[in-house]
Amino acid sequence: MKEDITINKLKKSFSKKDIDEMEQRYRAAFINSLSGFKSGNLIGTIDLENKSNQTNLAIFSSCFHLGASPALLGLVSRPDITARHTLENIIKNEVYTINHVNTQIFHKAHQTSARYPKSTCEFEATGLTPEYIDNFEAPFVRESNLKIGMRLKDIVHIKMNETKIIIGEINNIIINYNDSLPIDQNSGHINIEKLDSIAISGLDHYHSTKSLARLSYAKPGLTPKILK
Repeated sequence: MKEDITINKLKKSFSKKDIDEMEQRYRAAFINSLSGFKSGNLIGTIDLENKSNQTNLAIFSSCFHLGASPALLGLVSRPDITARHTLENIIKNEVYTINHVNTQIFHKAHQTSARYPKSTCEFEATGLTPEYIDNFEAPFVRESNLKIGMRLKDIVHIKMNETKIIIGEINNIIINYNDSLPIDQNSGHINIEKLDSIAISGLDHYHSTKSLARLSYAKPGLTPKILK
C-alpha cells in the first residue's frame, strides 16, 4: 500500500473569495510567491532621443524563454497606468539589455526598483556601472556575469490585467567567467550556477542556488540518468 505522505502534515486551503478579500499588498506578495523561483535580471535601456542619452536600469523577475530559432526572450511589464521608464524606452528605441543579477550585486539590483524620477540614472543612484559592448546602443551592467543585448520584435497587450509581454530577439551575448568557460561544449548547456546568478521568489526574496543534477533526455519507458 502506497504511503500517504500528507499524513500528520498541516494543510490550509484558500478559496477565490479568501484571495479576493486579502489586503492589496499582502495579496500581491502572496500570489507573486506561488510561481516559485524566478530569474533575477537587470534591464538596461537608453533614451536615444534625449540629448544626454539618459539611461535607465530596472530589476525584473519575469524574463522567460520563448524560442531558440529565432532566439527570443520575453519580459512581462506591469500595467502602464503609472510611469514605466523601461517600457517607454524599449518602445521608443527598440533596444535593451538583460543582465543576470549575482550574489555580489543583488542589494544594488533591488534598489533599482525604487521609484526614481525619469531624470535619475539608476546606474549612478545604485553604484552599478554602465558598459557599452560591440557597438550595441543600450547599456549593459559591467558587474553582471551574463549579459544579453536585445532588439524589440513585438509587444503583446494582455487585456485581462493590462500587462504587456515584451518580446525581443537576442542580438549578442557576453559571458564573464574566472576559469573555464561555463558552457558544455557537447550540449550547449550554460552552467548559470558557476556564473553566480541568483533566483527571486515573491517580490523581494533573493536566493543563491545549489545544483541537484542534470538529467538525460526523457523517453517513454526509460529511467532518466544523471549527466556529468
